[in-house]
Amino acid sequence: MSAAILFWTLTTAQVLLALAMVATIYRVIKGPRAQDRIVSLDALYVNAMLLLIVFGIRYGTAIYFEVALIISLLGFVGTVALAKFLMRGEVIE
Repeated sequence: MSAAILFWTLTTAQVLLALAMVATIYRVIKGPRAQDRIVSLDALYVNAMLLLIVFGIRYGTAIYFEVALIISLLGFVGTVALAKFLMRGEVIE
């Protein structure tokens, strides 16, 4: 019984995270301002990271967790760089 519950829970989580990624991609494309696009890109990498973690739980391999960690680090650095570019017009001083 618990294996079936785990299967359906992970499947539901994957579907909902995929829908959230579609919604954030829509906001990236239709965002009225650059700040909205950056926030949606931030949400997109968080959703991608969580989707990889769910895949790692489902398949029981550690490679998904490592890739999720790399995505989170690169996403944070990218968000900071884009925010700095919007505030000052340059990334490297």
